[in-house]
Parts: sequence; C-alpha cells; structure tokens
Amino acid sequence: MTPEFLITSLIVAASPGTGVVYTLAAGLSQGARASIIAAFGCTLGIVPHLLAAITGLAAILHTSALAFGIVKYLGVAYLLYMAWNTLREDGALKIDDTREPRKAARIIGEAILINLLNPKLSIFFFAFLPQFIAPDEALPTRRMIDLGLIFMAMTFLVFALYGCFAASVRRQVVSRPAVLAWLRRSFAAAFVVLGAKLALTER
Repeated sequence: MTPEFLITSLIVAASPGTGVVYTLAAGLSQGARASIIAAFGCTLGIVPHLLAAITGLAAILHTSALAFGIVKYLGVAYLLYMAWNTLREDGALKIDDTREPRKAARIIGEAILINLLNPKLSIFFFAFLPQFIAPDEALPTRRMIDLGLIFMAMTFLVFALYGCFAASVRRQVVSRPAVLAWLRRSFAAAFVVLGAKLALTER
C-alpha cells in the first residue's frame, strides 16, 4: 500500500457525490444512527463494482455503449426519484422529531442502489486499482481485493463522519421550519444535479 493510493482514495471518498448527499440527508433526518447505517449501505454498494473490476465485467461497461447506457439511465432515474421523494414534505427524508425512525434495511437498500446504479464506479475501479499493483505481483487478484477493501473502509469512515456531523446540528435544524424547507429543496436539487451529471457522463 502506497501513500499515493491512500491520498487518492481519501480524495475520492471525501469528494461530494450521491453517497455523501444521501448520508448527510440521513443524518439530518434521522440522526447519527441512520447516518452510520447509510454510510454502511453506500459502502456495500461499492462491492459489486469491485467484483466487476476483478472479474472483467467493468470492461464490458467500458466498451459497450448499450450496457453503459442502461445502467447509467437507471441511475439517473433513481436519482430523480430520490429528488422527488426528498422534496415532498412527507417524503422519506423529512426531518421530524416525532416521526418513527426508518428501518435500517430500507436505508441500506436505498444507499446500495445509489452506488450500484453508477457505472462510473466500476470503470473507476477498473482503471484505478491496477495502477497500484506491481507487474510482478504474485497474487494480483488478492492485491486488488485488499486495495478495494481499504478503499471501502476509508469510504465508510468518511461518510460516517459526514453523517455524524449532520446529525450533530440536527436539533438546531429541526427547530427552524424555514431552514427545514431550504434543506429539503437543497437536497432535492443536489440529487437532480448529480443525476444530470451522470446523464452527461461518457464512457
């Protein structure tokens, strides 16, 4: 493991994206527990992309316009659904102290889908991890798995920190209806922007 790998992984994990937005929203709407669950779900969503890179499926996404387009637009549709669901006053991400906490399985499922339906993650692993594997590596697959697990651990920690920070200011937010409305619109807009960005991405 090199410092370059750790630094690059940290930058990628900390960069604002769909997982970060979802984890922040979970922290604000349901508190620290939900944000950690969301971070865990987003991290689990990386596993299929890591497996795709290891087995070569990422190469299919990279070379097949149809396969890439199908996954991409499924991801766009899901992000737009998340935007609509966030914008609704009684939506899943409503920030409300009186509301019954959402089930962990649902939070994890939504978080997994957010990362699963992003084809750029598979291509990222396909292009990123091999750079840190020596040509004479005796067990390249094992090495790729090790690096992938390290990246996942960093992602979980960074996302959990984001979410716990959001949860720490939750009380101040809940007591201000105007701030609640602004945050709901902001999160919805963020999902729309990320969906548009994904729609415009090329292989």
